[in-house]
Amino acid sequence: MIGTASRTGTTLAVYFAMRFVWAILGLFLLTTALIFLFDLLELLRRTSGEAGAGLFRVALISLLRVPQLMEQVLPFAVLFGAIAGFLGLSRKLELVVARAAGVSVWQFIAPALIVGITIGLLAVTLYNPLAVVLRDQSDRVAAGLFGREQNFLLQTTGEIWLRQDGADGESVLHAKQILDGGERLFGVTLFTFDRHGSFTRRIEATEARLADRAWQLDDATIYTTTGDPEHRDTLAVSTYLTPAEVRESIAAPESIGFWDLPRVIELSRRAGLPAYRYSLQYQTLLARPVLLAAMVLIAACVSLRVSRMGGLGGLILGGILAGFVLYVLSELGKDLGGAGIVPPFLAAWAPGVFGVLMGITILLHLEDG
Repeated sequence: MIGTASRTGTTLAVYFAMRFVWAILGLFLLTTALIFLFDLLELLRRTSGEAGAGLFRVALISLLRVPQLMEQVLPFAVLFGAIAGFLGLSRKLELVVARAAGVSVWQFIAPALIVGITIGLLAVTLYNPLAVVLRDQSDRVAAGLFGREQNFLLQTTGEIWLRQDGADGESVLHAKQILDGGERLFGVTLFTFDRHGSFTRRIEATEARLADRAWQLDDATIYTTTGDPEHRDTLAVSTYLTPAEVRESIAAPESIGFWDLPRVIELSRRAGLPAYRYSLQYQTLLARPVLLAAMVLIAACVSLRVSRMGGLGGLILGGILAGFVLYVLSELGKDLGGAGIVPPFLAAWAPGVFGVLMGITILLHLEDG
């Protein structure tokens, strides 16, 4: 009898888990298709009239960059997918039957929690590195395509400006697109100054590569106040910047995969640079399974109330609002942690832990009164 009951419980848990897997996966794929469609239309609009901007190339750029965009959507896919899974079980009275058979709320929530945590682990260890690689390939395909447009593919907060010093004097660098963590730049403009701080020349180049103590510029045009423009196939502009300093100044933490982040953090610290942003990104990824578990618990709170008391619309709205509040707290933590105001560990883990504790508290209240 005990063996039969154990097999029945395992079968029920697997059945519940598969329902949640298909609900979350279906919602994730649907959202991916919609984001790809809207992103493709936007890229087609932005590249209209650009040479080489064929439909296949633009579609490939969008397809390669969508996986990283979906990382931001994953918590909501888990939240809405878990809500859909719980509501499906509730509408078919499967939860009611399970509870009448003596299955506690924790027993039918456990499969969903396992699914959420497993998705979080896979998202961190496999999906994130793959998304970063695909995003890098997207930037390579897009390199040089957008002309005067700002680099909305990678640096969505604005164009890149960097002040630097070198053996020949200070200079201000501006670029429209970056690759390889900032060691390759496209659409480059340099304003150089002598040792007395006087402007000497403006240089425009198609591409710049960071070499040993210098930026190597390709297809450069030099403008001065005293002569005609001069074209150079290659030109070197001195800099004291190291790859670690360039990465800290330019590269977005999201452009570095999970397995590479510890090395980047260590390199930044050895160079005497603040590594807040990369430490925060690393801790955020580590905390991703906890955040997804919190989303599952919030969905469970909604489903339990629906199965007992009704009020479907209002309770679902409450669950969605709770998920958005959790997301806002995560973004606030990122801002504080990225600025070094709050330790990265606390900023990354606090929202997920808070969500888990809140969900457990509500479920205990609903279950035990």
